[in-house]
Amino acid sequence: MLDHEAAALLAAITEQNLPPLAEGSVADARLRVPDPSFAQGPPLPLAAVVDRAIPGPAGELPVRIYTPEGDGPFPLVVYFHGGGFVIGSIATADQGCRLIAREAGAVVISVGYRLAPEHPYPAAPEDCYAAVKWVAAHAPELAGDPQRLVVAGDSAGANLAAVVSIMARDRGGPEIAHQVLLYPNVDLTNNEYPSKDVENAKGYMLEKEDIDWFYSHYLTDPARAGEAYASPLLATSHAGLPAATVITAGFDPLRDEGAAYVDALQGSGVPAEHLSYPSLIHGFYWFPALITEAHGVAAEIGRRLRSALSN
Repeated sequence: MLDHEAAALLAAITEQNLPPLAEGSVADARLRVPDPSFAQGPPLPLAAVVDRAIPGPAGELPVRIYTPEGDGPFPLVVYFHGGGFVIGSIATADQGCRLIAREAGAVVISVGYRLAPEHPYPAAPEDCYAAVKWVAAHAPELAGDPQRLVVAGDSAGANLAAVVSIMARDRGGPEIAHQVLLYPNVDLTNNEYPSKDVENAKGYMLEKEDIDWFYSHYLTDPARAGEAYASPLLATSHAGLPAATVITAGFDPLRDEGAAYVDALQGSGVPAEHLSYPSLIHGFYWFPALITEAHGVAAEIGRRLRSALSN
C-alpha cells in the first residue's frame, strides 16, 4: 500500500496540472525543483556547515561540508545529489545530508557536479571521482578519517556513487569503505524492468518518459549507455567493490534495477544489503518535511554506517 504522506504529495503535484517534462525545456525542468523550505523543513543544526570550492577536472567544484557535533576524526561521506543528471543541486540535498551527518556521526561533503546537457556524460562521474580523491587527500583538515571513506547518493547521485566506486577500484584508489545507494539507476540502456516499464511507469513522481528524457540529455552518444561508468550494473566485473547498502522504494520505476545491483554485487562476493521500503515513491528523500519515513531511512543509514565502519 502506498504511504499516505507520499500519496498526499502525489495528489498535490497532480493538482498543479504540470505538463510532462518531455514537453518542456531543461530550464523549465529546473524551475520545477521543489523549494527546500517547503520540501525539507528548517535546517537541522550541526556543529558547522561550510560552503567552499575544490579543484575539479574542468575548474572549481562547489561543495558543502557538514560537520556533526563531537570530536573527530569522523567518517567521511561524499554525497551526490539526484536529479537525472540534469536538475538538482547541493540545495536539494541539504537536509538529507544534514540527517546523515547527524545519524552516522560523519562529516558529509555534498558535491555540486556539472549537469547535463551543458556537460554530458562523462563530466559528472569525472567530477565526482575528483571530489572523492580530494576528500581522501584532505581528510585531516576535514576532521575526517580517510580509512572510513563512504560514497553515497540518491537516484542519479546513487548512480554516480556506484560509478565512483568502480572508478576507484579501476584507477587504484582512493580506498572506499562503503557505498550507500538510495533508489539508484544503474542501467541506462533500454533493458526492460517490470517496475520501470509496467508497474510504476506512470503516476509515482518519476515516470518512464521522464527517465528517457533525462537520459537523452545526459548521453549525447546513446551507444555509450552500456559503459560501466554510465551503467554500473553492466560492468564486466563487480568484484573488489566496497560493501553496499542499497535502498529501494516499492512505487519506484527504478526499484528493480536497485534489486538487480544487489544481486550483482552479492554474486561477485561483495557484501551488499538491500533495504526495501515497499510503500514509498522515488525521490522521497528530497521531502523529509512531507514524508516522515525519510527520517527513518536516514536513521537506518546511520545505524548501518556506524556498524560497518566500526569494524
